[in-house]
Amino acid sequence: MVMPPRKALMTSAPSAARQRALQRHALQRSAAALVLATLVVLPFALLYRAAVSRPPGASWGWETSLPSAVASEEEEGAEDSEDVKLERVLKKASTGDNTVILTTLNAAWASPGSVIDLFIDSFHSGVRTNSLLKHLVIVAFDRKAYEQCVKIHPYCFALGTEGVDFSEEKRFLTAGYLEMMWRRLDFLRLVLEKGYNFIFSDADIMWFRNPFPHFYPDVDFQISCDHYVGNAADLRNVANGGFSYVKSNERSIEFYSFWYSSRLRYPGYHDQDVFNAIKHDPYIVGIGLTIKFLSTKYFGGFCEPSRDLNEVCTMHANCCIGLRSKIHDLRIMMEDWKSYLSLPPNLKRLRTSAWRAYDKNLEDQVRPAFVPDDVIGGAANPDKYWGPHPKTGVFGPAAVDANLAAGAPDAAANGPGTVLDQKVWFRPLEDVEKPPPVA
Repeated sequence: MVMPPRKALMTSAPSAARQRALQRHALQRSAAALVLATLVVLPFALLYRAAVSRPPGASWGWETSLPSAVASEEEEGAEDSEDVKLERVLKKASTGDNTVILTTLNAAWASPGSVIDLFIDSFHSGVRTNSLLKHLVIVAFDRKAYEQCVKIHPYCFALGTEGVDFSEEKRFLTAGYLEMMWRRLDFLRLVLEKGYNFIFSDADIMWFRNPFPHFYPDVDFQISCDHYVGNAADLRNVANGGFSYVKSNERSIEFYSFWYSSRLRYPGYHDQDVFNAIKHDPYIVGIGLTIKFLSTKYFGGFCEPSRDLNEVCTMHANCCIGLRSKIHDLRIMMEDWKSYLSLPPNLKRLRTSAWRAYDKNLEDQVRPAFVPDDVIGGAANPDKYWGPHPKTGVFGPAAVDANLAAGAPDAAANGPGTVLDQKVWFRPLEDVEKPPPVA
């Protein structure tokens, strides 16, 4: 048999090495084609997914994507619903007994050097408060507030606000302010439904000491006061909704649902005024809710300050209208606190009261006035209205003076409850003793 030439054998039957080289080359070409196809197709796939998979409930109305600093916070579940994201951040921030600290933030209070920076600084400067920051969740009402939050704090939550812009400063008792307060209250109900206890604190409250030792055990709902009458169970205490400690159970959840629905009974009132009305309602007794009011000795504010720096836990910039005024007074308050901390122990014991911002407010008598509906031309019964005395700050009946009379025409023009730039804060006594009229 005639054998083919050796050269023909080499051509028709490649060596094993040659075969391996050909296989590698083929694989390389296939891989290159696959990478090219991925680069072409992937952007279109991502755009399509982004267009069809917006989470329900997170209606921010933003047309541009969040910056990388914000996006990194969402990496664990960018496609999760708002509800799942809330559950995640609450779980991370909660204590062993499922308690979180909550505050809300909009763009007006979020800028560097504004209210939120002072709020967080108070935790760093307070006595046994720094460790509480790991349990704080900041709830952002708008995109700018959320972007700033993730720069300064690990636990932030973007609260969807359908068709409403909460980014600007909301002046007290304006329509935007009322809507923001009620949105906040409904959110707190949701937190309770998820099984979390909470301390809610307005961001214009400075934390100087750990408040937990001063809470009452086995109480469902505890709230701070504009005016404290001396008895924690007395319903004549005038509540302030800016600071509360609430335990999650069936009673508190039912109460928050009742409170939120009561806004329809009292249109034009904010959550705090409605609470001061419904606290008398037999329904609350019926559901078995236990309520305690927190003493202003520990939980004070400019309406009624904590007068002993050796005891104070929190101080609220209430009775102070306008963002600029709040920031100014909060900075002075922090300076007073840090000055107190710098004293030796023997002098600290003697330093019972030194809030310069509060004293300045009294000196200038710069406080908001809520002009009652029936004050026309200054004609009113002096015993019917009460508020902090312009010099002492002690609550009691307040005589109608020229400042109140001068504001009456504006009140008549702008409608009931108009907030005017008056000298003294007056409030009708019946607002404390009985609910506002039902519309």
